[in-house]
Amino acid sequence: MKPSIERLEHDNYTHRYVRIDGQRIHCVTAGHGRPVLLIPGWPQTWFAWRHVMQALAEKGFMPIAVDPPGTGHSDRPLDGYDTGAAAAKLHRAMAALGHEQYQVVGHDVGMWIAYALASDYPDAVSRLALTEAVIPGLAPAPGIFAPPEQNIFLWHFMFNQVADLPEALIAGREKAYLDFMFDRWSHRRDRVAADVYIAAYAAPGGLRGGFAYYRAIPETIRQNRERAQRKLAMPVLAIGAKHATNDAPLATMRGNAVDLRGFVVPDCGHFIMEEAPEAFIAHLVPFLEGRA
Repeated sequence: MKPSIERLEHDNYTHRYVRIDGQRIHCVTAGHGRPVLLIPGWPQTWFAWRHVMQALAEKGFMPIAVDPPGTGHSDRPLDGYDTGAAAAKLHRAMAALGHEQYQVVGHDVGMWIAYALASDYPDAVSRLALTEAVIPGLAPAPGIFAPPEQNIFLWHFMFNQVADLPEALIAGREKAYLDFMFDRWSHRRDRVAADVYIAAYAAPGGLRGGFAYYRAIPETIRQNRERAQRKLAMPVLAIGAKHATNDAPLATMRGNAVDLRGFVVPDCGHFIMEEAPEAFIAHLVPFLEGRA
């Protein structure tokens, strides 16, 4: 089926709905210039990129922030949440928007998708920036007996994969569940637009769509073990936050990219694009411009 696009101008952004195989992908664009695909993670939406989008637009880029399938204002299909399937949809969405080659930035689960996108479509992705995650199948699986200070970032991997039970326990209590994450994963909690994300995941199908990426981890691991047989050739930037993953993004990509560099942003928690946008942008923009 040929992709179609619905367009709406709002608040200096252009909201587009690209239909891929009948399913809508919500894309938000700003500015004009070289396209940069921005992929958020769980439990956030495209809105997490708002500061980055403004900075990129001012530097002559066209940032394109998406709600990955199942999240935000995108449709919530019953399947297709392994990172290969999600990456394929986003690549087709970019092509439908007129972009055959582009740069990609991924955060958290968006980092998983971004890696798959760069590996599966190396001719399309010219540069890749990854932040605040480890990638299933590349990083060692965490132990179930990890100490509490580590487990605060790990326990949900197993819980979110359980079929049906998380929805049964959380439905109607989405704020309590997600506030727990935002409170403990952030270092500058007041900068995180938690209410925006809580509303998105409390919408019908929101919990299921978010959990689906975790439930697809076994298939994503299988795919990534195959992807790991070939290193990424494009320049790769890995950014961590001091009070969250630290240098884990860089460690995850070491040995999986030919041209790799990384940074750790101080005084920052997991939600790096909101907690420390200035520092994040200071590393990201020179990389996307090819100056670093």
